[in-house]
Amino acid sequence: METIKLSNGVEMPLLGYGVFLVKPDECEAHVREALSVGYRLIDTAQAYANEEGVGRAIKASGIAREEIFLTTKVWISNSGEQRAAQSIEESLRKLQTDYIDLLLIHQPYGDVFGTWRAMEKAYAAGKVRAIGVSNFQAARFFDFAHYADTKPMVNQLQCNALIQQTGIEPILSETSTRMMAWGPLGGAGVEGVVKSELLATIGQPHGKSAAQVALRWLVQRGIVAIPKSVHRERMEQNFDIFDFALTDDEMAQIATLNQHDTGTVDFHSPDFVKYLIANYG
Repeated sequence: METIKLSNGVEMPLLGYGVFLVKPDECEAHVREALSVGYRLIDTAQAYANEEGVGRAIKASGIAREEIFLTTKVWISNSGEQRAAQSIEESLRKLQTDYIDLLLIHQPYGDVFGTWRAMEKAYAAGKVRAIGVSNFQAARFFDFAHYADTKPMVNQLQCNALIQQTGIEPILSETSTRMMAWGPLGGAGVEGVVKSELLATIGQPHGKSAAQVALRWLVQRGIVAIPKSVHRERMEQNFDIFDFALTDDEMAQIATLNQHDTGTVDFHSPDFVKYLIANYG
């Protein structure tokens, strides 16, 4: 497994297994299967309501805890220093672990600075190995990182071959913040990635599918990808991307596919914020 090094020296796998929309009662089985395939990065969140399943799967796997890179996220209903601190303890309990490898602020709303202070304290106490944010667009990220004492080590964003997030890369580089891609194969209004004729054509001489080319393109950019599947065959295919490399020309061809550089979710929309608060706040 190829890795990247975060700004604090922590090594993070470039490919992981995401459990967004994995049903709580099915999560343990799917994570156990992903671990058996070879995944060692598992990405969950408080809002997914399946941290317990992830924790049970890791315990039952027999894999040493230090071999697994575990990510979770603080939800907006837990924003603020006190509530965030309590929620971190709750996540540790649900995940059945003494530490979280990467803890993110899930959405750029609520008392994010209070949440960050709680995360910094957890980081200093050794309960968290790295901290970062999720869904912070360029201006919001710059504002937050400028005033945060500890700079975010990761920003998880919607990113794939059709949503390339090239505009935010210079901003992230100023704080040595690494990008992590949710929806690396599509979703949220972007269904063309795995159906791309260009990706399929590029994959043919490598003996790879369009999906495998899309994932390889991300990791060659140094972006962590967390595809989700509940089918073992697809888990295996998504994992099988480290035995080939895309040429510079192939990388450049894929760059022409960019359609929605900052994503299809409007994080600046009051209606979107109202929706999150009404349904998940």
